[in-house]
Amino acid sequence: MVSVTHSVAAQSGLEHSLQSLTDGLSLEDAGRIHRAVDFAEAFYADRALGSGEQVWRHALGMALIVAGLKLDADSRLAALLFAVPAQQEHGLALVEKECGRSVAHLVDGISRLNRVRPITRGFVAHSAESDDKKPQEMKAQVEVLRKMLLAMVEDIRVVLLRLASRTQTLRYYAEEADPLRVPVARETLELYSPLANRLGVWELKWELEDLSFRFLHPAIYKDIAQHLDEKRTEREQFISEAVDRLQGELAAAGVHDAEIYGRPKHIYSIWNKMRKKDVAFTEVYDVRALRVIVSDVKDCYTALGIVHHIWSPIGSEFDDYIAHPKGNDYRSLHTAVHCPDGRALEVQIRTREMHNHAELGVAAHWRYKEGSKATPEDRYDKKIAWLRQLLSWRDEAVDSSDWVKHYKQAAFDETIYILTPQGRVVDLPRGATPVDFAYRVHTDIGHRCRGAKVDGALVPLNTQLATGQRVEIVLAKHGGPSRDWLNASLGYVFTHRSRAKVRQWFATLALEDMLAEGRSAVSRELQRMGQAGISLDELADRLGFARCDDLFIAVARAKLNMRQLQAAVRGGEAPTDEDPIEFQVSEQRPSDHAEKGILIVGMGRLLTQLAGCCKPVPPDPIVGFVTRGKGVSVHRADCRNFSNMRAMNPERVIETSWGGGAEGIFAVDIVIDAHDRQGLLRDVSDVLAREKLNVIAVNTQSRQGDALMRFTAEVSSISQLDRTLTLLRGVEGVVSARRA
Repeated sequence: MVSVTHSVAAQSGLEHSLQSLTDGLSLEDAGRIHRAVDFAEAFYADRALGSGEQVWRHALGMALIVAGLKLDADSRLAALLFAVPAQQEHGLALVEKECGRSVAHLVDGISRLNRVRPITRGFVAHSAESDDKKPQEMKAQVEVLRKMLLAMVEDIRVVLLRLASRTQTLRYYAEEADPLRVPVARETLELYSPLANRLGVWELKWELEDLSFRFLHPAIYKDIAQHLDEKRTEREQFISEAVDRLQGELAAAGVHDAEIYGRPKHIYSIWNKMRKKDVAFTEVYDVRALRVIVSDVKDCYTALGIVHHIWSPIGSEFDDYIAHPKGNDYRSLHTAVHCPDGRALEVQIRTREMHNHAELGVAAHWRYKEGSKATPEDRYDKKIAWLRQLLSWRDEAVDSSDWVKHYKQAAFDETIYILTPQGRVVDLPRGATPVDFAYRVHTDIGHRCRGAKVDGALVPLNTQLATGQRVEIVLAKHGGPSRDWLNASLGYVFTHRSRAKVRQWFATLALEDMLAEGRSAVSRELQRMGQAGISLDELADRLGFARCDDLFIAVARAKLNMRQLQAAVRGGEAPTDEDPIEFQVSEQRPSDHAEKGILIVGMGRLLTQLAGCCKPVPPDPIVGFVTRGKGVSVHRADCRNFSNMRAMNPERVIETSWGGGAEGIFAVDIVIDAHDRQGLLRDVSDVLAREKLNVIAVNTQSRQGDALMRFTAEVSSISQLDRTLTLLRGVEGVVSARRA
């Protein structure tokens, strides 16, 4: 049957409205309602909303809808006074003075949602495509908008008030042919009717859908409505007779507690089925429908047998969701039968437990109904399920303040939803800052972020954001992030994604500096040789590099020396192991390490370098290996790389020892295995800082709850290193700390 609702204009006067508004309330609360009605009617006077509807008419209609939902007195008062803050500068304080803090809190929540409305409308107005044709990004954005509406309020009653307000607006548009009603209808189908569905507020969901559909597709709506109206009396009589007959047959079979009722089918629902199945109205089998609710599963199949005995079943329309539940655990028997008049009747049969689950159980049910796939958002789903149970419980609660208390506890606090200046909604974890917001919008915006405006006011970049705020990022034309953003104690960056982007930028910057250094060195050498016009790509290929950039980086990192470059420029090969050994004698400037007291036995001062593979530190036993073009490479005696080189070229091994003046700073690698946790890197860094170790490189990896950290730090002695390793092993979660 079609749900028919009456507008405020159809009410039989203010007295009748007051009776409805105070239905179910105590005498004290009824008195509060009467005083609020007198105040609101005088306060609003002839003022109108943007839709053209008179404010007083809208407020009264909204309050009547809220009363129909059996919400408490505070909710009804908030509906009556919802527009006071918009009509007067200190309106919220006035509401609190007249009706108390609780009502003012609800009115403030409505005002916050109303401020978001123009933004959401602007977005959704462009999303009129059918759900299966809608771009994935747009679907995701609409879903975020739905979540944002719930997350913006601390009290779920504000959402119900917003749904009531939208229902009243559509009722007004049903009487006034306003051009605005088309975008409002689109926004309703995208945002508000799905919310009503998810919360189980069926009374509003059906009306929101039917009215919106009427404005968007008036011809189709009229055609389906005519089909339904033609046989309305006959259909209602048939349903009544079918219920009586089936009730009698079930009682005769021993099923005495069955609950049977006709299930109304709404116009929007009928159209959806016609569209999805690509059938005409006459082929929609559930225009006439019954629902049978029994005590146990055995009675379900008993009822099914009786239905198929009374009427002739349609084989293709039978589904056993008890034996084979849907993915969201929905269970029921669905069948369709031919009746004596030749028309079809749909029958759903389920137990009371199945019915409660279908109506209030998991949020996956509404995902199925809305045609979208289930996703693993367990926390959000459980929250929705909880709210739906609370909404159902309100009819049973003796003390309304009890379920109001539970409503206020059901805040969506895991995620915050922030608005861009263009109206796009960005979801971030709670604790995020404007820097996180900037990186979430676009990496380049994050890099060039220099300031932020929150709701039009400049704020520090380490300000924690809150749901519903509009954030505008102040950008620099050029430049990049600050190193301070990586300092956890300053609080500029909260999300791992933003922190990774900042680190990546600095890593790229270091690579670019190295590239420029190598390019400059190669260019100088080629000019000195008079070969500035040589093809760099050909030269790189001759040296075994895929790109000339790789050649520049190799030169900057000293992996390729000028002697090798000169040989390649002249057309020869890079030096091989068969070439004669040439020592870099003391006429050349010795390295810093030679000056720190590395003695090459039997030789004068030679160019020396500490091997990067094992990074020896006094008093490690050391040994030298004569390289080509780089003098003597000094390794730890137990170095695996040195063992391999000695096996291949034993004649290049040279005895080496630390001199008496072996003092200075040496680089070592420290490897830490740990169980990953929040704050682990900070605690490890604190130990290194207290021991005054200068960290020159860091590499951390986390996988399946374990963390592997590798630090390159500068130490002055083995004793300092040993002390540091002992302290690191004492950090919570650290399994081992060792020198690489």
